[in-house]
Amino acid sequence: MRSIWKGSIAFGLVNVPVKVYTATEDHDIRFHQVHGKDGGRIKYNRVCSECGQVIQFADIDKAYTSDDGVQVILTDDDFDKLPAAEKHEIPVLQFVPSEQIDPILLDKSYYLEPDSASPKAYQLLAATLTDSDRTALVHFTLRQRTRLAALRVRDGVLVIQTLLWPDEVRAAEFPSLEDVSAPSEKELAMATMLVESMSDEFEPSKYTDEYQIQLQKLLDEAIANGGEKVSAPAAASHGTDAEVVDLVAALQRSVDAAKSGKDAETGESADAEPTKQAAAKKAPAKKSPEKKAAARKAG
Repeated sequence: MRSIWKGSIAFGLVNVPVKVYTATEDHDIRFHQVHGKDGGRIKYNRVCSECGQVIQFADIDKAYTSDDGVQVILTDDDFDKLPAAEKHEIPVLQFVPSEQIDPILLDKSYYLEPDSASPKAYQLLAATLTDSDRTALVHFTLRQRTRLAALRVRDGVLVIQTLLWPDEVRAAEFPSLEDVSAPSEKELAMATMLVESMSDEFEPSKYTDEYQIQLQKLLDEAIANGGEKVSAPAAASHGTDAEVVDLVAALQRSVDAAKSGKDAETGESADAEPTKQAAAKKAPAKKSPEKKAAARKAG
């Protein structure tokens, strides 16, 4: 990895020199635009709408148009006059309980590596954040833009996650939720049983981006065929209820399906006794009409 920023964390009177690295990467397959008739690349020129000339990047400034149509042009000198935090310092503003940071505010993540002969101050800050279960709110300036950010610890490494400003998060106001009745105890009990039957430890490696895998396979086959297109396999269809009239019955079918899937993985019998907690909440469910019919035929 190549560092994208060097500076220090201002932790009271203690400075913690660090290097910053981008913590995530995008594996999406990129495409370019071509002319469908002959495959030629599509190119775009930066043409001025006034004089019709192609403009070089060095001659391009930024403009803002107000609601009433007034345009204002700003140059790099104008942007340099705006207030910004010290470009090579990450000042700690406050320490807050980690659970108080709403995940919806989290934006981009960056790793911090100690950048000194002795990482003692780095380790001290990381250990303090871990032991206190606190997150440091900091200012982080990157590419001439100062953002509020959360400084926390992940696997012993300091991580900065830029935060959205509160006014960047939209309010969720849906009239359709205003007059919704609360779920019944029976529905809630069945839904809880379904959650329990599908619960497990979170292992990110178990999940894959099937779209990207199939897209790459499609491209590899096309390349192997000398660039000729091949037909993508049809997506498997999954049966769904047209309209769930009996929510409890649908939940029961979901519980049965989830148990069958988990039993197939663990090798346990599908008739294994449900958890004591679930059994205490809910008596054994009645057989669905489908199961009754199957039982009559078997008899």
